[in-house]
Parts: sequence; structure tokens; C-alpha cells
Amino acid sequence: LRGVDLYNRLREYLREHLTKKVSQAQVMDEALLIYYNQLWKEFTTSASTLNHVFDYLNRHWVKRELDEGARGVYDIYTLCLVSWRDHLFIPIHDKVINAALKLVSKQRNGEAIDTNLIKKAVESFVSLGLDESDSKRQTLDLYKTYFEAPFIAATESFYKSASESFISANTIPDYLIKSTTWLEEEEARLSSYLHPSTSHALISTTEQVLITNHAPRIQGEFMGLLENDRLQDLTRMYNLLRRVPHTLDTLRNNFEQYIKKQGLNSIDTAAEQQSGETDPKVYTSAILSVHKKFSDLAKQAFSAEPGFVASLDRACREFVNRNSICKGNSSKSPELLAKYADSILKKSSKVSEDGEIEELLNAVMTIFKYIEDKDVFQKFYSKHLARRLVNRNSVSDDAEASMIAKLKEACGFEYTNKLQTMFTDISLSKDLNEAFKDQMEKTHDKSELLDFEILVLQNASWPLQAPTSGFNIPDDLLKTYERFQGYYQSQHSGKVLNWLFQISKGELKTNYVKANKVSYTFQVSTYQMAILLLYNRSTVYTFDALVESTGMSPDVLQGQLGILVKAKVVLVQDGDLGQPQSKYPLNMDFKSKKIRINLNVGVKSEAKQESEETHKTIEEDRKLLIQAAIVRIMKTRKALKHVILVQEVISQLSARFKPQIQDIKKCIDILLEKEYIERMEDQKDMYSYVA
Repeated sequence: LRGVDLYNRLREYLREHLTKKVSQAQVMDEALLIYYNQLWKEFTTSASTLNHVFDYLNRHWVKRELDEGARGVYDIYTLCLVSWRDHLFIPIHDKVINAALKLVSKQRNGEAIDTNLIKKAVESFVSLGLDESDSKRQTLDLYKTYFEAPFIAATESFYKSASESFISANTIPDYLIKSTTWLEEEEARLSSYLHPSTSHALISTTEQVLITNHAPRIQGEFMGLLENDRLQDLTRMYNLLRRVPHTLDTLRNNFEQYIKKQGLNSIDTAAEQQSGETDPKVYTSAILSVHKKFSDLAKQAFSAEPGFVASLDRACREFVNRNSICKGNSSKSPELLAKYADSILKKSSKVSEDGEIEELLNAVMTIFKYIEDKDVFQKFYSKHLARRLVNRNSVSDDAEASMIAKLKEACGFEYTNKLQTMFTDISLSKDLNEAFKDQMEKTHDKSELLDFEILVLQNASWPLQAPTSGFNIPDDLLKTYERFQGYYQSQHSGKVLNWLFQISKGELKTNYVKANKVSYTFQVSTYQMAILLLYNRSTVYTFDALVESTGMSPDVLQGQLGILVKAKVVLVQDGDLGQPQSKYPLNMDFKSKKIRINLNVGVKSEAKQESEETHKTIEEDRKLLIQAAIVRIMKTRKALKHVILVQEVISQLSARFKPQIQDIKKCIDILLEKEYIERMEDQKDMYSYVA
């Protein structure tokens, strides 16, 4: 026989054999699948044997035909598969596919099935995917057309009906559990008996039916779960909806609004519990409690997904800067936060453990991250730091350095440059004091020297104001003052010292109290010291006499006298405090349970005035910063439209504070007057840089 004849006879034999097998397939459903799989197993084994038997034909005649481009000619094994496809599979594929789908449906309804039946059938469908142009290549066309398409359609139909039925009869939390189970089951089917290529079609269809179609009802339950702290249900909802990312947008928006509401309520409650000035600790605690609760929730329920973390950040930024305590003024939060940081870093703080201090400082930085007016925090923090350093009541140098390092990391070197310079000045002042003391001990008798210590600070780096009142240095201090003044000028020619008596302090010992055997030690401000030293000459003074002797302005003197009167160190007679002819005798019967008595306490009116002055300074600094930003931008861009210039100024300065458009317009007008910029001819909304 010739090769072609042998090949054609074999093909005819296969056709007759398979046609006969089709006529014998009189069973249905599961029995049909069993019959099909058994027949497939026997047939492929025989086909493999035939391929070996006809090896010579494959190597010569078939190869030659294929090389010459003949169509419809295959190697013997492939011929067997083509024959199976054309003469057995095609005639009964509807019955076989339906039988497989019925088994899948049974399994979805909870019945136990033999998954191996479907697996073997699917493997045969994949094997029958033959490329007509290249018999050695395999395609998935037959599998996708005859099995995957009806399988996906059946899946969609099943879950549409099942999900509608379940969600109508059960709660959303129950549906979350059920739909998650359904999805897991489909994923198990993929690995059990489906081809991996079906994964996308199956999962996307199932997610569409189970999630997207019911997303509005699922999302509608989110706020209720949040309000009732249903962590497990929130986790299930997130894990389900994150399969279809766009369905999370509604949750993120609701999450943001809910946090904002809770934050505002927490601050309102804190405000109601206080009368008068807001306690920084209560205020920050109200913010931190809300942040911690929802930060933990974002981690536990939403796996710290960036979208939910961003919602948390936006909500916190909103209620931190705009709440009932701020009353529309976003600079109140940074002021209170700076005060809270001061309370942590002062020696009077109840916190003692380094680890606990570090934890509290991290909490401060958590709120700091959300503050819009970071320049306000910087001003108030530097004032409190200056006070801590001058009064030597920092809880520790390590804690101070840690806080500055955190601020530097958050805002850069420029933000903390002055703060670091302040520490340098303190260190240099220690060396200066030692050198001055050594010099005085060489040139003067020890009995002539006072226990004296000074801080020499750079005016540009320290947020300290010049005295607002005159002051006559007491004779007891004058010699020491003149000695240091002379010594400093000899060491630093040309430098001028501005003495800040209003923040200086000292100690006085009493020798006049008869009732007490041990003398008291008064810790006083230099102003108070000047008042009390006068009583070495006389035991009573009028208010006018004290003004004349001390050189202080009446309002400053009244504040300092008020503290001494309140402590009963001096008494007030013949009028009210501050009246010109009122008298102030020394209280010879002064008594106290303490030996060391601190009279150097702040005056409330001074603190309020200082806060107002700080805010004024901030406003002035902002004007200069806005003007500098405008000049920088215009110098780079040469010409710019008004709207774009405003946008760029806001963009450049938003890291420090959020400039108001009205302030930017005023600064533009100032620069127009100063001729740094000018309006372009014929274009009123355009500015150009004047070189």
C-alpha cells in the first residue's frame, strides 16, 4: 500500500469506530460522563500505541506531506484526536457539557460529587484544542467555546438567583459571610477541575454578580457597622469589596466623614468640660483618642490600605484645624499643641520615664503632622523652649534633642535651625561663666562676689522681647553688673549687651522674720528683688515711692507687687493695689510651711499679652514670607498671570502655613509699590519681574 492509502484507510476506520461509539452512548448526565471519560482513556491509550505502530509513516510520508504544505494531514496521534473531535465530541458535546454543568450545579447546592469526572472531561476538552495550521501547537478554542462559555453563563445565572434570594432573607453581615464563602468555593473549583485560563472570567463574573450588583446595599450598612464598632463585619466588608476596587470609594468617603464628626464631637465634649482657658492636655487627648481609635481600625479592619489611611489623614486635618475651640482660627491648635509639648518637656511634668516621654512626644508629632499653620507651632514652641532653657527646667537634654530631631525630620533643617542655635548659646554661656568667675576670683576678694550666673544669647535666634519697662539696677547688684559688662567688652569688642531684666531671677534670704528661727529663702524675679531690697532701708513705701526707686512703669510694678501682696510678704494699706498713695509695709509676721518660697510666678495678663504679641509677630513674618515667595517665583518665571502666581505662592508656602488669598493680594500690591514687579501693558492680570 502507498502511504496515502494507508493513511486514508486508517482515518476511515477511526471514523467508523467513533460513530459506532456515539450510537452506543444512550446514557445521560453522570453516567454519560463516566462513559465519556472511560472511552477517552481507552482511546488515547490506543492512539498512543497506533502512533508508535505507524512511526515509519509519520517519519516519511506524513513528514513529506507536511513539508509540502498539505492541509488535513496530521501525525497519527493528532489524527486520532481530530477524529475524536469531529466524529464523537461534536455529535454529543451538548449532552456531555450539560452533564458536567449539572454536576457543578449539584456541588454549588451543597451536594457531594465526584469532581474527578469533571476534571477528566475538562482535560479532554483542552487536549482537543488543535491548531489546524500547525498540528504541533495546541489552542484553548474548543475548551473556551464549548465548555467555558456555558460554564460562565451558568455561574452567572446561579449566583444571580442565589444572591438575590439570600440577601432578601438575611442581614448584610450574613451576606458578607455567605458571599465570601461562595467566592472561596469558586476559587477551589479552579484549582480542583478547571483550566487556569478560566480564572479571570470566572472570578470577574462571580465578583460582578455577588459584589458589584449588590454594592449599594452593602455600602449602605457601612455606617451602622462603624457606629457599633463591628470590627469583624467591617473586616469582612473590606475584604469582599476590595476585590472590586471602585466599590471602596464610597466606604472611604463615609469613613472620612464619620471620623471628622467623631473628632469634632470629642473636641466639643472636651470644651464643655472646661470653663475658661482650654487645657492643652485635655484638648490633645481629645484629638489623640479619636486618631488612635480610627488608626487602629484602619490597620485591623482595612489592612492599613492607603485609601483609608488617606481618609483618616484628611478627616484629622480637618477637625484639628477647624473645630469649636479654634472657632475658625486654625492657629489655635498649634498654640495649644506647643503648650502641651512644653508641659511634657518641663521638669514639673509628672512624666519621668524616658520611654514614656518619647511616647508622648510621638503623640505630639502625630497631631503636628495634621497642623496647617506649622509656623505658629514653631513660634510658640521656640518661646516655651527659650523659657525652659533660661529657667533650667527641661526634663532632660535627651528629650529636648529628640523633639528637635523629630521636627527636623518632619519640616527640614531650616525649621529647627534657630532651636539648635539656642542650645549652642547655652553651652557657650557655661564656658563664659566659668571664665568670668575665674577672672573675678583672681582680681577680687571672695566676700565681694555674688553667686552670679549669666546667659549671653544671640538676638536673632531667641524669641525674647526687650523690656517694656524702665529699671533701676539695685545697688547690691550694680557692681556685679558693671564688672561683667567690662569683662565682656574686653573679650568681645564692638558687641552690645541688651539686658533682659524682666526674665532674670535670683534668691534672697530673710533676716527679719522674728517668729521663725530658720530664715526663709525667696525665689524672686529681678523686678521683685529690686522691690524687696528697698526694704533694707525702710519697712514701708508708698506706690509712688516704689515707682521712683525701682524705675519700673506703674503697670509692671503693680503686677510684681500684686504677687508679693498675695503671698503676704508685703501688705497693702491706705488704698487699693496700684493707687499712688497706697502704702506697702513689710510683713514682719510672715509665716510659711515652706523654707524656700517661689514668688517668681507668671502674671496671667502678661501671658495673654505675650500670646497676642506672638500672633502679631507671626502675621508680620508671614507677610515677609509671602513677599519673598512672590519675588522668588517672579525672578524665575519673569512673567506670570495673577491666578497662577497666587497658586504657586500657596504651593510653596503650604508646608509652613496656608496663606490667605487676600494676604497674597496685599503683598502683591506692596511689591508693585516697591517696584519689584509691575503690571504688563494691555494685560492687567499679568505681572512681570523688574530686574
